[in-house]
Parts: sequence; structure tokens; C-alpha cells
Amino acid sequence: MTLAGLQAKQPSEKQVDGWISNLVGALTDPIIVWPGPWRDDIPENIKQQIPLERLIMNMKFEHEGKGVPVGDCEALLYMFPRTMEEPMGYEWTHIYSYCFTKAMEFMKIEVPADLRVDKLSDYDMRQLDDLKRFIWDKRVKARKERARGETKAAAGETKTTNRETKELEVKTVQPSFF
Repeated sequence: MTLAGLQAKQPSEKQVDGWISNLVGALTDPIIVWPGPWRDDIPENIKQQIPLERLIMNMKFEHEGKGVPVGDCEALLYMFPRTMEEPMGYEWTHIYSYCFTKAMEFMKIEVPADLRVDKLSDYDMRQLDDLKRFIWDKRVKARKERARGETKAAAGETKTTNRETKELEVKTVQPSFF
């Protein structure tokens, strides 16, 4: 292989910055959930799986180059507070059950046969992909806002008396669960 061929395979500085940002984001991004009174009741055992799942999804995303690095555990946690408010329609209940099955498999927990959903229709899979894309967009937005706030604080443009930052509350347009 020629020197020019080796240089052509080197990632650009922008690509490397994106990889690093996604890697750091996998560990530090907030968990985006449906806004509602049940946000604090999210199961800790699933919440603890999010960083590991995000790292795995980032590797798949970088390798395959398609989709978004949001896994089924994260989608399940987004929907959890919504399920506590009122019953969802058949499609979203089916999608929720699918995410639940995949999350339990990720945690190596056996799911009873009557609760398992191993496959989604193409339509339901597109709905789940749209939800994951929505979650990804909100995570990236929160990461950029946090970085912007840190830059302003470092430049002395804002006065911060409380070092704790409040995570982004999602109150924008939500995916339809009906």
C-alpha cells in the first residue's frame, strides 16, 4: 500500500472529535425520559445498564454507520413514565414489550414466554427507530447546551453560584403514543 493510500484512510479531525464526543456522551449524557410525575420511579437496575448499552451502541453505530446509538434499554426508560400515566395503544404497548424483552436479555434475565415480544412489524420498528432518533437528538442537544454553558463559565461570561447543573427537561414535541 502506498503512503497516499495510508493517508487517505486516516480519519479527519472532525470525525475524531465526533467519536470522542459520542464516547464521552455515552457516559455523561442525561437519560431522557417522558416528562411526568413518574420520572423518579425509573428502575435503578435498568438505569445502571444505560452507560454500557450506550458504549455498545456507539461501537455498532461506528462500525455499521447507520441508525443512532440509542439502545432498547434507553428507549424502555423513556417510555416507562408514560406507561404509568394511562394505558397506551396496542402498537406502543407492543413496542414497549419488545424493548422490555431486549432490555431483560441485555441484563441476562429470563423473560416469561407470555411477556416476550421477540419481533416487531416493519411499521412498529420504524416507530421505535423514530423514538430512538428523538432520544438521540435530545441527548445531543443536552450535551451541546452543557458544553456551551461550560464554555461561557470558563470565559467568565456567566456567574454561577451553584456548581450543580440541572439536566435538560424534555418538554418539546413528544412522539405520539396513541
